[in-house]
Amino acid sequence: MGDPLPTQLPPVSDSWGDPDLSPKRANRQAKTWDKARRLTEIPRELASRHRTAAQLAEQFGVGIRSIQRDLEALEEMGHAITFKPHSSPRAYCIEERGQGLTPPEALAAFTALRLAYHQSPGQNRHVRETLDKIARMLPAELRHTLNDSVVDNGAAQLGERDLERVSQAWLERRVLRFDYQRPSGELERENELCVYFIEISRTNLAPYVIGLEQKRRRAVRTFKLSRMLNLQVLDSDYQPDPCFDPRTFLSDAWGVIGGGAPITVRVRFTPDAAYRVLEGGYPNMQYWQLADGSVEAEFCAGADASGLPRELMPFLLGWGPRAEVLSPPHVREHWLAELREAVRRYGSDS
Repeated sequence: MGDPLPTQLPPVSDSWGDPDLSPKRANRQAKTWDKARRLTEIPRELASRHRTAAQLAEQFGVGIRSIQRDLEALEEMGHAITFKPHSSPRAYCIEERGQGLTPPEALAAFTALRLAYHQSPGQNRHVRETLDKIARMLPAELRHTLNDSVVDNGAAQLGERDLERVSQAWLERRVLRFDYQRPSGELERENELCVYFIEISRTNLAPYVIGLEQKRRRAVRTFKLSRMLNLQVLDSDYQPDPCFDPRTFLSDAWGVIGGGAPITVRVRFTPDAAYRVLEGGYPNMQYWQLADGSVEAEFCAGADASGLPRELMPFLLGWGPRAEVLSPPHVREHWLAELREAVRRYGSDS
């Protein structure tokens, strides 16, 4: 037999598991938690918009004097509370520089966006506006120099509208319909995409859209934004795949095409190119330095339907005679065929 049942049940707790908490003490504790919540939420509210004490009091359900004490406490905590000029009654705000970014972080973000600015003329307005916002986080003398370096090149608004439609489809979880101009010239009509991710290619810095294409192939595919035509955001919505992980999908991508069967390509670099290989920081690469000063490296890259690492090939061909593809055989043969064709076309002096 187990222990006998207790003859009296334990007292029911009033709050926070404490059976001895009196109503008066519980009321004080509730007020303390309410104040802590206000001290957390008021700075976020004032960082977004100007608010009077009366507006804050109504929003948080307390008296104006309580809000005034909260503002005094926030100033003591280091928040820079300022006032809207010439407003009556007085409207408060908190000026936050950089949304938490330090000047070095803001400068790093600015330089990264400048790459997109140089490589994405179709979306230049959006990039320029973002550069302006980030530059405001920096000291005035640096801010003006950076802003002067950004010039409106009169980019077409069509690409900007396409980016807006892709963003809308992704944020609102709505199906995106479009035609797609393949590199071969073939036009794929009426793809319907559930957008999972937007990636910038590390090779050409162009934006690509990744998602489930549910009408033609019913598979996760990658589309270059500049080749997506006649975009429409449909009324039908979708639920994102909880199993889709962009890090896993792009783990074998040399640029942005991932999710396929990866292959390993072995390459030998001559001694005069070795230092560039060693300092390059290339993705998915392992290397070995040889006694003669050359370097052998293995690159893991996604392959297309023909088994070729299409994104990796321009990188390998760009080394000219300073790189030799060793394996696998079909990649080596394709690399040699490209070089032979270049010699056939341009090798003659006549």
